[in-house]
Amino acid sequence: MSVHVPQPGAKVLVAMSGGVDSSAAAAILIEQGYEVVGCFMRLGSPGETIDELMEFDTAGVSCDPAKVKIGHQGCCSVGDAADAREVAAKLGIPLYVCNFKKDFGRIIDYFVDEYAKGRTPNPCVRCNDWLKFGKLHEYAHQIGAAFIASGHYARIDRSGDEPRLLRGLDSDKDQSYVLYGAPRDRLAEMLLPIGEFATKAQVRAIAEKYDLPVFDKPDSQEICFVPDNDYAGLVERRRPELRIKGKIVDIHGEQLGEHDGQHKFTIGQRRGVGVAVGHPIYVIDKNPETNTVTVGSNDDLMSISCIAHEANWLIDESSLQDWYPVLAQHRYNADPVAARIRVIDRVDADTPSGRSGCFACVFDSPQRAVTPGQALAIYDLESPEIVIGGGWIESVGVQGDPD
Repeated sequence: MSVHVPQPGAKVLVAMSGGVDSSAAAAILIEQGYEVVGCFMRLGSPGETIDELMEFDTAGVSCDPAKVKIGHQGCCSVGDAADAREVAAKLGIPLYVCNFKKDFGRIIDYFVDEYAKGRTPNPCVRCNDWLKFGKLHEYAHQIGAAFIASGHYARIDRSGDEPRLLRGLDSDKDQSYVLYGAPRDRLAEMLLPIGEFATKAQVRAIAEKYDLPVFDKPDSQEICFVPDNDYAGLVERRRPELRIKGKIVDIHGEQLGEHDGQHKFTIGQRRGVGVAVGHPIYVIDKNPETNTVTVGSNDDLMSISCIAHEANWLIDESSLQDWYPVLAQHRYNADPVAARIRVIDRVDADTPSGRSGCFACVFDSPQRAVTPGQALAIYDLESPEIVIGGGWIESVGVQGDPD
């Protein structure tokens, strides 16, 4: 793979969400001499009336900003569309609106299906994989853009023979965990200017310098299609049959209480379990087939290993056939920990190739609340800032090496 070296004057499509990070990213790229084109992804969030407020042609070109009204807040909402439009006007760049509503429906379906199967989904990672670094790259090629940029706190290193994905300099904001699924052959087309800043305050200062109206806009803390944070309500509206009473049991199978649906619980949950036994208890397992929720102690949440599938590798996979020492991060707000991984060649009829990109991970020490359905990002042990790949946690082991 040849390194795609950015040059001033190159055309860059910037994914503009209406937040301060992507807005600052666009300003930085303009300052560096790129030809910047903004793009707002229309996803079809609940409550939006963007169909009435914006007109689209086949290229996805948006309309008169005076027609855009503020709706609910949250990533990619109508209010965010208005903010993105105002930022683009300030920067003097065109802003396109890509109609990804149909594609985004796939992410909502995935979200609901994962809860129905007793797993805990991560829709932001899926959105990056399928849309921001999938469909959006295809659109960039259509308009002749050589690069696509976003406001993620991560970096692309182009100093070697091929580009590498790195952690952002701001360790508190690092988002490399949600980007591990970017296809290896597309790293060369990615620009991540925000990842080069050590603090969020520096990013806000860039936005304020350009008099961007979002310089002090709060960060979104919610899933864009669940703006009220009632994810269980969304799941039940899509799958009403899941709202059915079931048993809450201890690790011995003894019933302690009753619940209204296993989809309302997540592994590691303590609050709102609905039973009291005189000491702290946590959700340690869910069984969608029996609609049973199992609770136990904090010690019962500890796992030594897991199996991940749908792997995406940013290095040569052949080096991972034998146990390979790495750092593994099993949830967004967790620290990477020492582990060993090994690629498993497994038949999987559900994949297009008939094979599954599957690997085993054994942690050097037990980890808390390793959860099926969550992403597992893998980093280089000797150079911890380098992302080497990852996958989706499929199953969890309590002891020994997984088979």
